[in-house]
Amino acid sequence: MKAAVDAKTCIGCGLCVDICPAVFALNADNLAAAVVSPVPTAAEATCREAAENCPAEAISITE
Repeated sequence: MKAAVDAKTCIGCGLCVDICPAVFALNADNLAAAVVSPVPTAAEATCREAAENCPAEAISITE
């Protein structure tokens, strides 16, 4: 599974980082970025949760 954040859509709220810090971090522009690929098995559930709860719908998941 891989996660990606669309930087053009991200609003930098940090919710994904709060939900799944194993995968997401805020970059120098205060926008979210996926910092590991592929997503560790132990983080798959929280990664999906972060994508589902992203207010900007900026996170995409590929299996």
